[in-house]
Amino acid sequence: MIGRKLKIARAAAGLSLRDLAARIDNRVTAQAIGKYERDEDMPSSGVLMALARALAVREEYLLSDDEVILESVDFRKAPKASSKEEAIIQAKTMDLLERYIALEEMLNMRSVDWERPRSAPHPVADLRDAEDAARSVREDWGLGNDPIPQLAELLEERGIKILSLDLDDIDGLAAKVRRKDRPDARVIVVKKSTWSERKRFNLAHELGHMVIAPEKNVDEEKAAHRFAGAFLIPADSLRTEVGANRSSISIAELGALKERFGVSMQAIVYRCKDLGIISQKEFARQFQVFTERGWRAAPFEEPGRMEPELEEPRRFERLCYRALTENVIGDARAAELLGISIRELDKRLDILAA
Repeated sequence: MIGRKLKIARAAAGLSLRDLAARIDNRVTAQAIGKYERDEDMPSSGVLMALARALAVREEYLLSDDEVILESVDFRKAPKASSKEEAIIQAKTMDLLERYIALEEMLNMRSVDWERPRSAPHPVADLRDAEDAARSVREDWGLGNDPIPQLAELLEERGIKILSLDLDDIDGLAAKVRRKDRPDARVIVVKKSTWSERKRFNLAHELGHMVIAPEKNVDEEKAAHRFAGAFLIPADSLRTEVGANRSSISIAELGALKERFGVSMQAIVYRCKDLGIISQKEFARQFQVFTERGWRAAPFEEPGRMEPELEEPRRFERLCYRALTENVIGDARAAELLGISIRELDKRLDILAA
């Protein structure tokens, strides 16, 4: 039955039942499509082909019984984000995940399972415990105290699917992924247009949610923030760079630290405050400067901003090119998986071959 897949594809396209009926020139009514989605009826082969074309998916996708279910979905969003946008993002996420997993299967690859750090979950009774959790995760994964150059790549190596989407009032989401006859996986969605220093912090923040277990009296968001800062900017490394106690830090120095650790100046100042390197008064002064210069409001254009593509997840794209090279899929299927036209695919392949 096609009901669930059809509903996901329609939601991902942002279409109502009436919109989809219009897209297929009203070959069937909106009510009929609703019946297909509830598995109360099946479309004819001609209507199925029309629905697939209208939704830019393959007929095989609508007919397949692969099942991916998102659980414990956590959105990072602006207050004005609508429930409709949330539904569209969830649908797009499930659609991309199913394509991702299908591609791994086509290549006879074992889908990388979530490699939860040995020491997780970490109890957090105080925000400082989140600091210890970040240190333990680094130890479990053998990261030492060095800056992490490509965080999205690291997380994908550890079995977390990272997806990048065009988003508006939602910065991303994190969720558990339930799959048929497989262990639960993890997914993090990031906003494609966000500066990479912000993407990196968001990724580390969501990793924090996966590995900490805050007690009831602890603000989980603050704990995940503290984890993210400690994971990206280890205490010992930062103290080596700036010292144990400072009365002030210049914008030029913050810019150099930003380049080293790959995080925003604001995150560095927060970290200095959390570690007692600067006072609360100096922290407030720095943020007043950030506010006056417009760096705390969208589009958050601090000096030395890291372009969005620097922290883009690339594994899915690489697997598509591999499948194409090994003749597992053709040009049309590769373009469909990547969500681009065949012309754009040819352009990318020409650039890579040059």
